[in-house]
Amino acid sequence: MKNIVRYSPSTGSGSPDVWGIYEADTGSIQYIVADPQTREAALVDVVQNFDPHSAKTDFSSADQVLALAKENNLKITWVLDTHPHADHLMASWYLKEQTKAPNAIGEKVCEIAELWSDYYNLPNTFEPTTDFDYLFKEGDSFKIGELEVNVWLSPGHTLGSITYIVGDAAFVHDTFMYPDSGTSRADFPGGSSKDLWNSLQRILALPENTRLFVGHDYGKGGRDPQWEATVAQHKASNIHLAGSVSEAAYREQRDERDATLALPDRMLHALQVNLRAGKLPEPEADGHRYFKIPANRF
Repeated sequence: MKNIVRYSPSTGSGSPDVWGIYEADTGSIQYIVADPQTREAALVDVVQNFDPHSAKTDFSSADQVLALAKENNLKITWVLDTHPHADHLMASWYLKEQTKAPNAIGEKVCEIAELWSDYYNLPNTFEPTTDFDYLFKEGDSFKIGELEVNVWLSPGHTLGSITYIVGDAAFVHDTFMYPDSGTSRADFPGGSSKDLWNSLQRILALPENTRLFVGHDYGKGGRDPQWEATVAQHKASNIHLAGSVSEAAYREQRDERDATLALPDRMLHALQVNLRAGKLPEPEADGHRYFKIPANRF
């Protein structure tokens, strides 16, 4: 079954067209963001499919995203990720090969790679400077067609998460959830509820009509998946932030909630792939690829 697709049209000059493609297995939202004038586009946080029971991978979701771009006469000029995801394998390298577009992520992926090299006991294995064409830092900018994209460092969920702001659209990944689900966890290695609070407040200072596109949704209460809400909507109804919530109160509820959460079932597989831009581990002597899973580290 194909993933759910929704279109959020440009609101005028300087505003992008956005398609959200929902990947149900992980509750992830993949994005196409395009300049309506030039038809140039970027792909954001696209999923490489993975079955945790059989360790089988495929690119059916990525291929759907590419087909959607083709249907809308879009030229892919960027392959972007917001952070090394813990709950799904990224498709960055595959998309780079398919589109010939450069791939990019935040520069602090290098610090995350150092951290996880220890967890996996794989020294000198992850080389983000080789596997990604661009490592963006706070304040960088680039263009999708004629649309300017500004890069913010938005740590908390990870120490190296970044937000892409394109006109009145912001791709805020694992900071906010949909308003009825609050915000994202901050307990992974390198994460911090204090940093997350600061990132959330900075995003909430954007113009109130800014469309915030989140990284995940899980259909709370059985509703259909949702991933777009404005700054104004989050200020009014986000269950973790609406009203006069203090930093201390927010961090207390975030930390208490995180302490109850299990690791995502793909996390220990995903990080060793995502720190390679979505490439599986190198084949061993028998020609097969193998995941390395640390025991009793979490």
